[in-house]
This record gives sequence, C-alpha cells and structure tokens, in this order.
Amino acid sequence: MLRMLTLVVVTAGLLFDGIVNAAVPGGQRPNVVFILADDLGWADLGCYGSTFYETPNLDRLARQGMRFTDAYAACNCCSPTRASILTGKYPARLRVTDWIPGGSYPWAKLRPPDWTQHLPLEEVTLAEALRSAGYATAAVGKWHLGGADYLPEKQGFDLNFAGESRGAPPSYFWPYGITSITNGQPGEYLTDRLTDEALKFMEAQRERPFFLYLAHYAVHAPLQGRKELVEKYKAKVRPGQKQKNPAYAAMIESLDQSVGRVLDKLEALGIAKQTVVIFTSDNGGYLAATSNAPLRLGKGSPYEGGHRVPLIVRWPGATTPASVCREPVVSVDFYPTILGMTGARGDEQHNAAVDGVNLAPLLKQTGTPAREAIYWHYPHYNVMWQNPYGAVRQGDYKLIEFDEDQRLELYNLKDDLGETTNLAGQKPELTATLRGKLAAWRKSVGAQMPPSNPGYDPARANQPANQPRKKAKAP
Repeated sequence: MLRMLTLVVVTAGLLFDGIVNAAVPGGQRPNVVFILADDLGWADLGCYGSTFYETPNLDRLARQGMRFTDAYAACNCCSPTRASILTGKYPARLRVTDWIPGGSYPWAKLRPPDWTQHLPLEEVTLAEALRSAGYATAAVGKWHLGGADYLPEKQGFDLNFAGESRGAPPSYFWPYGITSITNGQPGEYLTDRLTDEALKFMEAQRERPFFLYLAHYAVHAPLQGRKELVEKYKAKVRPGQKQKNPAYAAMIESLDQSVGRVLDKLEALGIAKQTVVIFTSDNGGYLAATSNAPLRLGKGSPYEGGHRVPLIVRWPGATTPASVCREPVVSVDFYPTILGMTGARGDEQHNAAVDGVNLAPLLKQTGTPAREAIYWHYPHYNVMWQNPYGAVRQGDYKLIEFDEDQRLELYNLKDDLGETTNLAGQKPELTATLRGKLAAWRKSVGAQMPPSNPGYDPARANQPANQPRKKAKAP
C-alpha cells in the first residue's frame, strides 16, 4: 500500500539553499537519469489509475521512490516545457512560449508576440552546469528546441543522439526519417533504439558521474506500436472504456519497457544506489489518442488535462519508497533540484533568474518549498482551438484568464478536479487577488502579450493558414 506524504513544515531557505554543500551518500556525486515522455497523460500509468495501459516498470519505479499527484508541465505543449526543464525558467521569461515553430492563425482576434523559436545559447542549461561540475552529459532522443545552431551539442551535451529541430519522427520503424540516425535494422523500433544508445552511454560512463537526458519521442504521434503489442491491446478493448487506443497502448508499453531496461542496467552496472532517476512528461495527453479523465481536456488546453503530468522520482537515500506527494510542483523545479542533488554550482547570474524551487524538502519529507503559486502564460492559438490565456494555481485554487476577452474562470481543484464549476462569480475577492498576482508575475518575467490583429475575421478566426481547422476528438 502506498505511503501518503503529509507535509506541515514550511522551509524559509533561499531558492538554491543546500546546493553548494549538497549531501551525497559516500561523498560521491550521484548520476542523474532524466526520462522525459512526450504527450504522456497524467492518467496513462498503472500507478496513476489506468487499468488499460500496462506499465509494470514505471509502477516499480513508483514503489521505489516518490510519486507526485500534482506535478505540472510549465506549458500545455512540448518545446516550452523542455526549455523550462533545462533552464529552470518559466517559458514566459525565456520567451519560448509555443511548440516550435507554432501554428499560423491569420484571422484570429489576436496575433502571437514576437516569441523566440529556439533555446537561446546564452541560457545555462542543466547539461552545462553539470558538465562544469565534472559530469559526462548525453541527450538521447527528442530535442525540438531549435535547428543546427541550437542543438544539444551547442547546449552542454557531450553526446547528441537523434536530437534535431523536428518534434516528431516520420516513423517509429526504421528508417525513421531522423537525419542524424544513419543506420538501423529492418523492423527496428525507435523507442528500443533510443534505449540501446542510452544504455551504451551509461556503461561507457559508469566510472564517473553522468547526466543522461533520455527524451523519448513516444508517445507522440504518429501512433505506431510494435505489431504484437498492438494486437495484445486490441484484445483488451471493451465497450465503455475511455482509454482504448491499441496503438497508443502499445507505445506506452514500449516506453515502460525502456524504463525497465534502464533500471535493470543501473543494477547490472552496480550504480543504482548512486543514481537519481526522474520520470515525467512534457504536457498532458492528446485527446485524439487517450483520455485524461477525470481531468478536463488535454494537450493544448489551460485545464488540468493540458498541464498536469505524471512525475516519479527515485533518489536513493533520500526518497522513502512508495511515498506520495500532493504538493504542487512544476517543471521549472528540476533545474535547482538537480543542482542541489549533485552539488553543482551552475552559473551565479543564471541562478539569480531561475524560477523553480529546490524540491529536496519534499523528496526528503522535511518540509515544503517557500512558494506561493505556480503560473502559466500561453499567448498563442493551437490545434485544440485554444485561445491565448494565463493561469495561476495557489493552494487548492486555480484561476484562468483568457486574453481575448479577459474572461475569468476559478476552480477549487481539491473539490472539483474536473474543473466543472466556475467559482469566479461566487468568490470575487479571491478571483481579484489571484488575477492581480497573475498580472504582477507577468510583469516580473517580462511576459509577451498577444497584440490585436488588424486582419481579424470572426468567420475564419479558428482557421489556420492554408488548411481547414480540425478539432481533436477523444477516442
């Protein structure tokens, strides 16, 4: 039975408190394996309640470490969240606020701001901070943070395998269409190949501390699973199921097998006890592939289905096995947390602008970080036909402000996880307070607001350039 984590102590330390003199068992700096799934929904794992998808290895990881129930991506889509993980800064501060290169909606009411479509080289990434501390660094898998001038090897990674500008592979079967993968075998599956390369890196670097950023393309479209697994899940489909896509289920099982192979390799190399393993997703599940119920909507939306993601952390000697944390955390927190775990100093100027907090008090069950709220800023339209918005979560409450008409929605997530009852009219004082905090935060990070569009055409507002709008449908 999972042990529930109840935290009542509030820490008052600085953002990076404990980084310089981080306690590492045995005096050896821990390895860090960061596994990032793409488009994996909050409800897509067995340990998060799924009864259709099978994830025994991720469930095992949850039993060995801490599972977070209220973990968030910093954006409802991929590129901004990835930038936030690697820098510890909110997408609004980085001005990387949409998937790269984003969509074009020339007749919408608002225009997107002049946002940045790559991870700026002047930002100090986790890889750069850790490499300066003596770590070997590798990026294996999806990058999607800029083209040739901004690839992982330009951002502190010693090894880049399969990382390029595109956000999805043309195929999950060889030949993949990923330009940097020049060899393969007929029938080879991309998730398996990425895992092969990750294991090679871990074995080669087992005698020194390493940082492995294993960013799978799965479970992003195209929905292509290994044939035997697709057939397995076809046989599991029953009437009335909300999660029922066999190809997507097969992709999840391959992703889970990858995690199992990584865990087993760490054991075989004798370094499991000195390796931190973190698993999460870059945004909520895509409704054309899965169901995020009981959360509302999914990828691309301002609701919980768009932002809330699975997060599991195994930190040997720190996390209590099978513990569960209900404190809200967000992807900007990984940067200061990993620096704290490893004792890496990073860059003083960069650290001063980091938005995340060190999660060590949560992971060690000694307290909660000193943070009032978590924020989102999305000044774009997207394939879900979502209007630009900002949002803030403080305690149990979440406020959403839509940029087109300044419409406000307020939800009590403790009582109404599905965000069905808008409390903005019933709680005007709280609504005003949260709206003021959102405005102040936007100003503090230099958030770019979407300007009015002189070409606005209400009849075609939700139509992208050169193609008709298609709304995503739940399976």
